[in-house]
Amino acid sequence: MKRIRIPVLTLCVCIVSVASGQQRPANDQDNWSEFHRANMQRWNPYEKTLSVKNVGSLVSKWTFTTGGFVASSPAVANGVVYVGSWDQNLYALNASTGALLWSYATGGRVESSPAVANGVVYFGSYDTNVYALNASTGALLWSYAAPSEVTSSPVVVDGVVYVGSWGSPGNIYALNASTGKLLWRHNAAGKVLSSPAVASGVVYVGSDTGHVYALNARTGALLWSYYSTGGQVSSAPAVANGVVYFGKYDSSLYALNAKNGALLWSYHAHSYIASSPAVANGVVYVGSGDHYLYALNAKTGAKVWSYRTGGSVESSPAVANGVVYVGSDDENMYAFSAATGIKLWKYAETNTVASSPAVTNGMVYAGSEDDKLYAFGLK
Repeated sequence: MKRIRIPVLTLCVCIVSVASGQQRPANDQDNWSEFHRANMQRWNPYEKTLSVKNVGSLVSKWTFTTGGFVASSPAVANGVVYVGSWDQNLYALNASTGALLWSYATGGRVESSPAVANGVVYFGSYDTNVYALNASTGALLWSYAAPSEVTSSPVVVDGVVYVGSWGSPGNIYALNASTGKLLWRHNAAGKVLSSPAVASGVVYVGSDTGHVYALNARTGALLWSYYSTGGQVSSAPAVANGVVYFGKYDSSLYALNAKNGALLWSYHAHSYIASSPAVANGVVYVGSGDHYLYALNAKTGAKVWSYRTGGSVESSPAVANGVVYVGSDDENMYAFSAATGIKLWKYAETNTVASSPAVTNGMVYAGSEDDKLYAFGLK
């Protein structure tokens, strides 16, 4: 059964910047510990096993069946895959075998994508809570009760957790990562469906009114906001080389100056953009409700290539070693040449793939609305 679409949908994310001096685990190159990885670009520059030459040999290594849709995007850290399900649980699985290590039951579906930092896994739930669990055991360390659902995914930077919530209007919160204590909150003009991005001491986040905000990460003070008519921002921003990239339901992808919010360019697709962009080697990759995956020049917005799938592309692409991975509502997982858009691999699942893939250590992980998490590797 296909799930009913909610205007937010986007697999919300957490993002951290290495360039801004934030501390990262020494072995982070072996992990995909948050939606956008440490470089905020959904690009894994350390992946060397999978390539354009061999990705066509990917096979299913294991699947794990939950009790509900897996729209949450997986995080991979220290040999463990963490993922949420609409069955209200967060799961920790052995990354090599798919064996269940532990699960934690919340009071609502888990569409938020987890973030793992310093031995703790953070995520949100439709039960309105933000959770912090021991990443090894699943033991509850703390929870923070927001006034409404949390589909936005937490980002952890220098001991602070940033996360958004619904509500009318919604809020962006800064919480002490060790205790869950509220440090500040910023009242947005509408529901915060987008997940925050944090770079160089600034938090970037969108709302369903069409605004994107830049906030001081320490105080929550508004630095600038950008508004355009025609649709909500549920796409989670990516930040690269001083530019903020995000999609909107007005069918456009936007590029803004990260310092002042000035519009640099926009690209108009033929339907809404809920997919969050990936940025690698001067190219921005993003999916659209018009069934296409687009590759755009990061400086100019000019189209490099596009590929039409058989359904809406709400999954957010991942880039690794010259390959772009993405899911589609046509029930397939794809791999394309990042340079040319040539299809290199396709795997047919049994329902919509809205979860966004994580690629690390020669493996690709992604969820599906057939209630499963899939792990792919070479034969």
